[in-house]
Amino acid sequence: MEYELVVGLEVHCQLNTSSKAFCGCSTEFGKPANTNICPVCLALPGALPVLNRRVIEDAIKLGLATDCTIARLSLLARKNYFYPDLPKGYQISQYEEPVCSEGIIHIDTGEGRRDVRLIRIHVEEDAGKSIHDIGDDTFIDVNRCGVPLLEIVSYPDIRSAAEASAYLQKLRQIVKYLGISDGNMEEGSLRCDANVSVRLHGAEEYGTRTEIKNMNSFKSVEKAIEFEARRHIDVLESGGTIVQETRLWDADKQETRSMRGKEFAHDYRYFPDPDLVPVHIDDDMLERLERELPEFPEARAGRFVHEFGIPGYDAGVLTAEKEVADYFEEVLRSCGDAKAASNWVMGEVLRTLKEKSMAVATFPVLPQKLGELIGLIKAGTISNTIAKQVFERMLETGDDAGAIVENEGLAQVSDTEELERVVMKVIEDNPGQVEQYRSGKTRIFGFFVGQCMKAMKGKANPSVVNEILKKKLDG
Repeated sequence: MEYELVVGLEVHCQLNTSSKAFCGCSTEFGKPANTNICPVCLALPGALPVLNRRVIEDAIKLGLATDCTIARLSLLARKNYFYPDLPKGYQISQYEEPVCSEGIIHIDTGEGRRDVRLIRIHVEEDAGKSIHDIGDDTFIDVNRCGVPLLEIVSYPDIRSAAEASAYLQKLRQIVKYLGISDGNMEEGSLRCDANVSVRLHGAEEYGTRTEIKNMNSFKSVEKAIEFEARRHIDVLESGGTIVQETRLWDADKQETRSMRGKEFAHDYRYFPDPDLVPVHIDDDMLERLERELPEFPEARAGRFVHEFGIPGYDAGVLTAEKEVADYFEEVLRSCGDAKAASNWVMGEVLRTLKEKSMAVATFPVLPQKLGELIGLIKAGTISNTIAKQVFERMLETGDDAGAIVENEGLAQVSDTEELERVVMKVIEDNPGQVEQYRSGKTRIFGFFVGQCMKAMKGKANPSVVNEILKKKLDG
């Protein structure tokens, strides 16, 4: 029998606000345990939460970016459950009246574009962290309590593990373009739970679903979904029944394992938080936030193609990350050559960022300095070969390209008398190759160019060398 995979994702996105959702405590990652806390975080008697306005604004921005309906009135609710790392005994979240609902995210797959519908985007606070890997005891760090999250819940529209990964990557791209989150899965800024079921092809009714937690990379999401789909099919094929439950992904064993029975909404006993007033969103706020939306990747890539004349593939690569697209445009403004700027950013810059696991924000070669380097190539001051040497020196020192060229004597030699002497020496030293060339094997011309460039340590002007060589060899 043929089965169809059905997946819906629940993604928690940590916002990059400087303070928490309901108090003024810092959200800085990596601080010593239990230092970013206050009476509100710890739910001490008499402590009252105050909503961080930025949290609602970020939720609305994401809602606008994904074509959601924005609720003019939304409520904050208490979601009641007991975890050792949840001091309140409840989590402030949203249930009946989320801030955003009924949106859509477009993803690219091997079979073309797919649309994944969103049920809701709502705000909530994070819980703390239980630490199990220090001796035999469990330790509690509540630094994360109250850190603001957006939960993005999709409909079960995803039909493969690859689509799930593509959806998650697209969502990460959107929140990074909006500047509301760093989307760092390793640090937990983007966390994904997958609801997985299978059904016979052609069936309308969904199968029993299981929820998978503990996935901290795109690859983990794919592997966990693939494993769970196979497990479902094996159980059904052997005559068994799928139990609705929450399962953990074990990356070491590459398998899921049962964690607990799956809760339902009524298990959480949601009710409006009596300490927080309803959230009202007016026209002025919506209009302002719409004006603040950035140019998103698809639109930006289209502009790069039409305005700068670069290929669609290049535009797609350059706009995948907002910081890279910004860097490219700064380089272009500095040098005025879109294709050259594209080649350097897509080549040397992205290669270096990947090799050194570096962010654009900390890249030592500022875009204006790379633009200056490209300008030196266009002016004939240095060759492409020398330019790459200069680029490496710029990475090491942060110096300007012009200063490196001048201080290290790397300027391109175009003096015809000097180059003619080098050409004649190469011809004299290679009589066999000269004979081959003059007997019709003209492809060997590149050998002579290479020998001349080697003799000049890469500093000879290639076009001048080519011209002199052609004259001497054909004369």
